[in-house]
Amino acid sequence: MSQQQSFWSKHWSNILFVSILLLIIIPQTRKPIQIMLNRVVAFSPTEIKEDERQVLKNYNWVLKNDNGDKINVSQSEGKIMLVNYWATWCAPCIAELPDLEKLYADYKNEIDFYFITSEDPSVVRAFLKDENSAISPHYLISSPPEALMSNSLPTTFLIDATGEIVMKKTRAANWNSKTVRTTIDKLK
Repeated sequence: MSQQQSFWSKHWSNILFVSILLLIIIPQTRKPIQIMLNRVVAFSPTEIKEDERQVLKNYNWVLKNDNGDKINVSQSEGKIMLVNYWATWCAPCIAELPDLEKLYADYKNEIDFYFITSEDPSVVRAFLKDENSAISPHYLISSPPEALMSNSLPTTFLIDATGEIVMKKTRAANWNSKTVRTTIDKLK
């Protein structure tokens, strides 16, 4: 065996590790790798046990839609809601977007969806256009109820018509799973 072959056979794992590390450090390759890894580990959220569920008591908080119109979330009281906090720079948010898109496409007439971001609307519009996304972004005008506050992105809540938070997931999840769809169908 030549010295070069011997070197590669002894150090291939170190070379692979350093190569992956470099790809993660380089900004142009970091985000796609993070998105891919988040998609791989995005599992279906599970229902919160009934005796551990929080109940949304205050629906009186205000959002702005992409047209600049104010929306009081109280219009969703008595309805099923999905509230998702996200950002265009957040790799886990981008990773779960295709699943949320599919869920939105199938249930948008039965569930009130709120995709909430704090980013500049022009940045969000450009991102959604690049992603060919049909979701409708919302922007906070007033603070959400305490039960729906989160400092982590993404965070998603599925709330039933009585205000119970049935599912809550922080980090990327598969929101288009059979589990989620079965849960939503039970809530209707």
